[in-house]
Amino acid sequence: MSVKRRTVGRMIYELRRYTLRPGARETLIELFEREFVEPQEAAGMRVVGTFRDPDFPDTFTWVRAFPDMESRRAALEAFYGGPVWRAHREAANATMETFDDVLLLRPIGPELPAGDRPPVGAAEAPPSLYVATIHHVRDGFAGHFAREAVPALEEAGVQPIACLETEHASNTFPQLPVRTGVNVFVWWTRFDSPEQERAVDLPVPASWVTAAPVRLRLRPTSRSSLR
Repeated sequence: MSVKRRTVGRMIYELRRYTLRPGARETLIELFEREFVEPQEAAGMRVVGTFRDPDFPDTFTWVRAFPDMESRRAALEAFYGGPVWRAHREAANATMETFDDVLLLRPIGPELPAGDRPPVGAAEAPPSLYVATIHHVRDGFAGHFAREAVPALEEAGVQPIACLETEHASNTFPQLPVRTGVNVFVWWTRFDSPEQERAVDLPVPASWVTAAPVRLRLRPTSRSSLR
């Protein structure tokens, strides 16, 4: 996989991870998939993926994307100032303990390969497993990853499907916080089922990293575009 830096046409992504009140995840997913997907996209954003984390049952992880930072501001103002959010925000917020674990990212190379989304009411979740590995790194890590890590992954039969890094632009919608003071590199891979999952010990020298990596194991929900 090439991870050459893109300078035009790149999307802006949010990787959002909520901590929920115990037992509230299914309530939020049902509400989210029924009420929030199409209105967000009508406002100008793309709901890319929605996930359960099998290791942390009181979390909800999802990804959305915007054409650029100004489009992000306009889309978020339209949705969060609109009637759908006003009608359902109390029910959504009642499921959450925290909602500020949000990474603002831009792709290096291919975008996340979102496909068609099943209609409202779809009940069957895909059998696949996505893994998003978050490395806290120094500037220039993308080049090291392309030279050293990608060949090791491909030799092990683990294909990165997308790589993203921190977008350092100012938050254009400060009503929703994002994490600041971090510099991360996030690579994604997909397995057809959890049984096919393989972890690879990557050649990442300590000089490149500033904190231990975080590996998120993510099962798509019924209406996720990442399937």
